[in-house]
Amino acid sequence: MISSARNGGTVHRAFICGPAQWLIIGAKERALRLSAVLLLTTAILAGAAGGGYHMITKFQIGGEGGWDYATADADARRLYVSHGTQVEVLDLDSGTVFGKISDTPGVHGIAIAAELNRGFISAGRASKVKIFDLKTLKTTGEAATGRNPDAIIYDPASKRVFAFNGGTANATVIDARSGNVDGTIPLGGRPEFATADGAGNVYVNLEDKSAVVKIDSQQMTTSEKWPLAPCEEPSGMAIDAQHHRLFIGCSNKMMAVVNAENGKVITTLPIGQGVDANGFDPGTGLAFSSNGEGTLTVVHEDTPDKFKVVENVKTQRGARTMALDLKTHNVLLPVADFGPAPEATAEQPRPRPAIMAGSFAVLVVGP
Repeated sequence: MISSARNGGTVHRAFICGPAQWLIIGAKERALRLSAVLLLTTAILAGAAGGGYHMITKFQIGGEGGWDYATADADARRLYVSHGTQVEVLDLDSGTVFGKISDTPGVHGIAIAAELNRGFISAGRASKVKIFDLKTLKTTGEAATGRNPDAIIYDPASKRVFAFNGGTANATVIDARSGNVDGTIPLGGRPEFATADGAGNVYVNLEDKSAVVKIDSQQMTTSEKWPLAPCEEPSGMAIDAQHHRLFIGCSNKMMAVVNAENGKVITTLPIGQGVDANGFDPGTGLAFSSNGEGTLTVVHEDTPDKFKVVENVKTQRGARTMALDLKTHNVLLPVADFGPAPEATAEQPRPRPAIMAGSFAVLVVGP
């Protein structure tokens, strides 16, 4: 029952409801709350799919020397960053440097075999892979490779590490459990970056051939070689293992999306200049390209055959490599400040500017 009374022009109402009316009101409230939750969830998913990445913080590291790749261990909350002749080990949440792995001259990349409590580092100038304990960060062994090992990955299907040697155009295969070299795979071109699908297939870019090679990790043989035209000089690579899609960064300012089963280039998308790494986040369906010009290109996978550029996030000049934290969906980009470039000479027509001492850091970009 609803009653009302008027007193001096003011209406006073008392609402008296029986059980049936309260049930109706309760149902409406629950419906409104459910709608609010659905709207919030939709907004979050739309934000992840539709962009909104921005600079969150900057982890200051300092020291001297150049850098190459970084690797995030999302479960252990660690970030491994190549730097000069060592690997810096950071807390992935706070950015605190709590350890270093030294004596890795010309360090390029870091591969993690968490189930074996082992890590592997490609030391390019030493032509070796350094093996270390994940808990103590102590070096426990090493394996000889071809000349100038660069990219390095762990393949969980074969329990092997693949180190890709830029100087000898081949891959050194290492048993991750024993640390012994199992063999060498000729590639027919200069390898740049690689990835594994977890089902026994390893993929590697051949930068000088503008091609990608597919490797059978169990047999240690190349099974396919696919041209990447119109992609030129491929560098970074990432994979959507569920849908068999490779994301390849190309020097002519495009990302090539490749079918990992037949090598077909599905599409290409525009990216910034100077890409050296790519990433894919299965939790958001986003692929990333870190570009040395100082941008991060974000691409959304609408379907396995349809992709679009969501945004180009401003980062910092030189932020060309990256690691991806699959728990927070943050992108980690090593970077440093540069001084003025020296004058060009006949021997050095395109000289690189010097890195400012003490400026080495990691940018954290996230949703």
